[in-house]
Amino acid sequence: MKRRSRKSSETVLYGLDPLIIRDPYEIVYRHSYAQDSPFFAGLTKGKLLGSHCPKCRVTYATPRSHCYRCGGATKWRAIPKQGTIHTYTTCYYGGEAFLDETPFILVLVAFEGVETLFLSRLIGARPEEVRIGMEVAARFSSTPSFRVTDVWFEPKARP
Repeated sequence: MKRRSRKSSETVLYGLDPLIIRDPYEIVYRHSYAQDSPFFAGLTKGKLLGSHCPKCRVTYATPRSHCYRCGGATKWRAIPKQGTIHTYTTCYYGGEAFLDETPFILVLVAFEGVETLFLSRLIGARPEEVRIGMEVAARFSSTPSFRVTDVWFEPKARP
């Protein structure tokens, strides 16, 4: 009977390719939108809600409870459903929710009378068609899930 030396056994172990184990799992999270709940409820009614500071007269596209200028409490305000693309990027990799849409386009939308930008997906345009300044319009899911994906933008139809 032939015995292996300890050295050759260690070499075999240390020289292995990395082990890959597939182990899918699912977790259900209980999550609260807290003070941002009206924003998500608004999406179910086809409305974009932002925040407005009455003191500074600043409107924010994404909700915030307090003004970043004066620190005062903000109030909910409807923002326009139409705007223009401030900037954009094409994403070739995405999370599980976007696998069927990859590649997809993310846009920062500017609205008249609103100081900050709104991040969302652009649907209905190929990457080579997208331009800074392009007019876009918000669209809302007919079966809302209370997620940011309940709203997206499409190129505004030309008359």
